[in-house]
Amino acid sequence: MRARTSSSLAACLVLALSAGPLAAPAFAGPPTPATAAHPRDRPDVADVPDAKALRAALAMVPGEDATAALVRAGRTDGDWRGSAGVRDLASGRPAQPNARFRAGSITKVVTAATVLRLASQDRVDLDAPVQDYLPELFTSDFSQPISVRHLLNHTSGIPAGDGLGDDFAELYAHRFDTLTPREVAASAIANGPEFDPGDQQHYLNINYTILGLLIEKVTGRSYAAEATRLVLRPAGMSHTYFPGTDPRIRGPHNRGYQTVERPDGTTELLDVTEWNQADRWAAGDMISTTADLERLLTSLFRGRIVPEPQLEEMFTTPPGLPEAQRSAGLEYTVVNGQVFWGKSGSRYGYSALIGGTRDLSRTLVYSVNATDAKSTERNPVLDAITAAALK
Repeated sequence: MRARTSSSLAACLVLALSAGPLAAPAFAGPPTPATAAHPRDRPDVADVPDAKALRAALAMVPGEDATAALVRAGRTDGDWRGSAGVRDLASGRPAQPNARFRAGSITKVVTAATVLRLASQDRVDLDAPVQDYLPELFTSDFSQPISVRHLLNHTSGIPAGDGLGDDFAELYAHRFDTLTPREVAASAIANGPEFDPGDQQHYLNINYTILGLLIEKVTGRSYAAEATRLVLRPAGMSHTYFPGTDPRIRGPHNRGYQTVERPDGTTELLDVTEWNQADRWAAGDMISTTADLERLLTSLFRGRIVPEPQLEEMFTTPPGLPEAQRSAGLEYTVVNGQVFWGKSGSRYGYSALIGGTRDLSRTLVYSVNATDAKSTERNPVLDAITAAALK
């Protein structure tokens, strides 16, 4: 079986387009792309997605690498929507285009936006130590102040917390068990600091788990309630929710599968749709739709959810770390001279991505029921969709 990997917008876009390594900025923030000819500068050329290429990408589904795919691609002069694959392997019915799915680490975009909304209301100070907000959580080993901003941009130095297993087989065996966010956070703190705050950028779920606890401490309400009030509702994301300990996906959905190896060396697809994601919580348990994620992307980038100056936190990487690609909730990559901001996410059976240029002249949202969603190897379906959408 292929190895697990963390979610990465850069990996999805750069690998798919064979664009080479990320350009490393020499300052806090992405490089300014060079001016280049663009269809929207020519009134005789419509700037619309390549429908033929997108249809060809979806023609690969269902197949060995994915059982279903939902895609929304946008450009200045038009949008494209498409779906392919099956709802489930048993029936072979066509995939539902409005299906809900596990959005994985795209949840972090909502968590970051919630914290930044609270900051805009002077209820959270981004420069204040998180130890001041959650003194009961931290031990004396964490004597250096960790700011809220350090959590947002993954420079806190807090190590990963416990999980329910180290490989797919072990995790699958415990898929209905509950590991609470506070248990995850406590196990991480017990390990002591990984590095001094601000010295490195290390992308870990624990940063956003602790941000979820911070949101609850500051507001006196549940994370799900505050994220819904401050982000989902203003963005019009009426089909998005946080499942808690419920292992099901409520409402219409396409089932997710994971390729597993049998003892004789052959493989089979194991249904992984039902899974308690409580330990991922504010870092990765959201269930959504492509339409709702597109609303999140456009509402955020247009400043309708997080106001200035807090919105700039989502488009600014940490100072002093020229290799850093991640900001508050987002990450960036440069493709064909254009800077793309967004976030990818994966849970077993489901891979998702939202991204676009800051002016929204290019956007892409997809959900793919990948058969090895946590793999480090390239998925041809994700490659084809991304290349077709952003060419």
